[in-house]
Amino acid sequence: MRVLFIEVDTEASWAVASIGPAFIAAYLRQHGHEVLFLRATLDMPEADVVARVRASAPDLLGLSLTTRQWLRARSIVAAISRELEIPVVAGGLHPTFAADDVLACEGFDYVCLGEGEQPILDLVRALEARGPVAGIDNIQTRPGARPNLRKPFEPIDALPFMARDLLDERWGVVHMATQRGCPFPCTYCAARMYDELYEGNGDYGRRRSFENVFAELEQIRAAGELNYVIFLDDTFTIHHPWVKGFCRLYGERFKIPFSLHARVETVSPDLVAVLAKAGCRHIVYGVESGSERVRREIMERPVTNARFRDVFRWTREAGIVVTANYMLGLPGERPEDVEATLALHEEIRPDDFGYFVFYPYPGTHLFHVCKERGYLPEDYLERPAHHRSSILRLPDLTGDEIARYYDRFTEARERMILARAKHELTAEQREEVARDVQRIAATG
Repeated sequence: MRVLFIEVDTEASWAVASIGPAFIAAYLRQHGHEVLFLRATLDMPEADVVARVRASAPDLLGLSLTTRQWLRARSIVAAISRELEIPVVAGGLHPTFAADDVLACEGFDYVCLGEGEQPILDLVRALEARGPVAGIDNIQTRPGARPNLRKPFEPIDALPFMARDLLDERWGVVHMATQRGCPFPCTYCAARMYDELYEGNGDYGRRRSFENVFAELEQIRAAGELNYVIFLDDTFTIHHPWVKGFCRLYGERFKIPFSLHARVETVSPDLVAVLAKAGCRHIVYGVESGSERVRREIMERPVTNARFRDVFRWTREAGIVVTANYMLGLPGERPEDVEATLALHEEIRPDDFGYFVFYPYPGTHLFHVCKERGYLPEDYLERPAHHRSSILRLPDLTGDEIARYYDRFTEARERMILARAKHELTAEQREEVARDVQRIAATG
């Protein structure tokens, strides 16, 4: 059977495509099926997407979607369904936690809840045999018809390596996932919801062995360029014995620079030094808020500002570039809390930073909070899920206040870039910096 996965770009062309289809494609190919890939870039009209789908002649369309991709994906699938009779299955974060809403829309036939390798293979086999689809674990066929969930895939080392032709990687920069699941209870993050989705049905948190990860890297290196590795795990630094063992062997066998995501609660001076010695060049930490009250009461992240100051210092002293991510506009947040975030930013002095207006993703704890308290507009699924403005009706922060704070983060980025200029910039160069910063801020 021929399966076509469509990657939907929104607002900006992403550096890497969704990794879910890359895992599923490898699994389907392992079982004798053909898998194709189409990237719907920003400059591609829907008519061109339809034409390319028609030319590929697939038996099944698949899309892995976040909430940010939802509106454009919905429109593209509707356009395809009007021209072609091809079944469509959607998976990923948004369909998993908003399955009924997805299946109520034109063109969507199936939703895959949670992990997709085995369910999609079962779906492909059922469609190929013209047999019944209802009753396949993890596959929902209509609103309200919640399927059973199978246990998470075990052992995870038995999964084939990602089909890299579906990732759209370039210049020898590759993306790796060493684990699935996250043990932390953050209320704003869907990773927690995957653990809850599988609660009572097996442990969703699993990590690959060193040798399995190294075998994939060796395969990539043998096939072409391998210049930089980006580890996509939500928190790479979970379980220090694994991390230290991995770093020791990685440093001996690869010596290829890499970056990762970490939490300040999970690192120490010793671990940061181990990471640096192995080749870590960049760590992204989620700071989220400079208000300890917000982190403790709203985010369920009871960590102190002193810890952030220490960890950012340790990371810089180890020679690792450090990035901070911030959020604003959360339910229950007040102006003084955002001021605290700006103040902490000035103290920890990251090499770079991202800043995002909170969006209540379906399935997260804070999504339910917003819905229960009346903060969420009825038409929230019709509104773009970007990170530059708020869709919420918050009692303590107005939309205008959030917009002004967003502008202040943008101004802080411009100051940071100008301060690092190695020489005096001309007026024209300073204007160019300002334009670039505004352009990035506008993409959300």
